[in-house]
Amino acid sequence: MLLRLAYLSFTNTFAALRLLPMSDRDKDVEILVLRHQITILERQLGADSRVRFAPEDRAFVAALLTSLPREVLRRLRLLVRPDTVLRWHRDLMKRRHARTCKPKRRGRPPTVRSIRDLILRLVRENTGWGYRRVHGELTMLGIKVTPSTVREILKQEGLDPAPERASTTWADFLRSQAEALLACDFLP
Repeated sequence: MLLRLAYLSFTNTFAALRLLPMSDRDKDVEILVLRHQITILERQLGADSRVRFAPEDRAFVAALLTSLPREVLRRLRLLVRPDTVLRWHRDLMKRRHARTCKPKRRGRPPTVRSIRDLILRLVRENTGWGYRRVHGELTMLGIKVTPSTVREILKQEGLDPAPERASTTWADFLRSQAEALLACDFLP
């Protein structure tokens, strides 16, 4: 009995010395966490030898303990390792971030209205161009859009994505190009 009393007084003296460098806030956090752990243990009294934390218990403990430095965490008497508490906090933040950053709608975002109008204008002004030629012209302008997107826009508007070129021969093509050059004002 006397030996046990001496042991308890000796260990409690060191426990009191451990509390001296801690701030009041750290002590309050430790008290709250220890009380919560006691509540968890009382709730599971007689169930299983392994302590199981509910998700809300994990969130509460993680929210309290993440404000403490890691060296203070290691000195606390916890039912779980400090790394586990930090993992709980990371998971909590990850779920919170995933919930707030969820896209409003699924799938590919719609094409910008001005690009859609430009595609339709290019096709209406150049009736012989197919969707691949329109895509090439847009790429040269620095507009990033896929050929399949151009094709879908044309199909939605009821335009033929790859119009038939009515017997255009190489000679016809050269003649049209020469006429365009002769019509320019910059030639002397």
